[in-house]
Amino acid sequence: MSAGNWVRLLVLAVLWGGSFLFVEIALTELPPLSVVWARVALAAMILGTVVAVTGQGLPRRHRDWAALAVMGLLNNVIPFSLFALAQGQITGGLAAILNATTPLFALVVAHLATADERITRAKTIGLTVGLGGVVVMTGGGSGAPGAMAMCLAAALSYALAGVWGRRFRRLGLAPLTSAFGQVACASLILLPLWLWQDRPWTLPIPSGPVLAAVLGIAALSTALAYLLYFRLLAEAGAVNLLLVTFLIPLSATALGALILGERLHLAEVAGFGLIALALSVIDGRLWRGVRT
Repeated sequence: MSAGNWVRLLVLAVLWGGSFLFVEIALTELPPLSVVWARVALAAMILGTVVAVTGQGLPRRHRDWAALAVMGLLNNVIPFSLFALAQGQITGGLAAILNATTPLFALVVAHLATADERITRAKTIGLTVGLGGVVVMTGGGSGAPGAMAMCLAAALSYALAGVWGRRFRRLGLAPLTSAFGQVACASLILLPLWLWQDRPWTLPIPSGPVLAAVLGIAALSTALAYLLYFRLLAEAGAVNLLLVTFLIPLSATALGALILGERLHLAEVAGFGLIALALSVIDGRLWRGVRT
């Protein structure tokens, strides 16, 4: 990758790692669904403005919007909500580590749902090591197995979204249009549930730090992150983009420690080590370099 793409990759890791910090701050005064709806609705407004300014236009076919609605459900509504609910019980750093299992779930989902992405021997080893990391973390550490299960379910939803998203190349939608469409659909899907569950008109006005956290997660960790993500995908490719999976837990843990004074338990550190090892086996580049 070029030096510029390495910088973009590091910035993307910080932005996505920062989402766990922003959520943790926002949850101090807002219910989880309020945080999630504000995240996707504000991101839709920002990305919609970019779409209008660049003149890329909106999807015109019903099947495009149907595909974007499913993507919004799998890639935004379900995982964002589950992580927000889980972070009421566990730290953002631990949630980010569990989020790193997404490529492990993606291997299984792609193997079952596609004909061209099969599980190889190396990937089987990686899956086994990664599963060991999850077992280590759930066997000790935070003491919140329900919250960790929600994070794993969110990672599975991201994996399903990854396979579902393969169809957008065939549909001919521009990446920016797809990003806007999915967060717009996610905000519409969440809207009635948010109004019914949180009754936002009864909530007190959040403080300045909480409002800043909500704006940060929408503008930085969602809208800007998607713009960087699709540029990296086009210039560096999906394989190089996988490297961000290694970096998100590190940035989330560092931000949580610096700003909120959080610390990980030994079991969580050990689990992350096994998951990182699993991802390196699946990615393969490090081991090819060792052999040569």
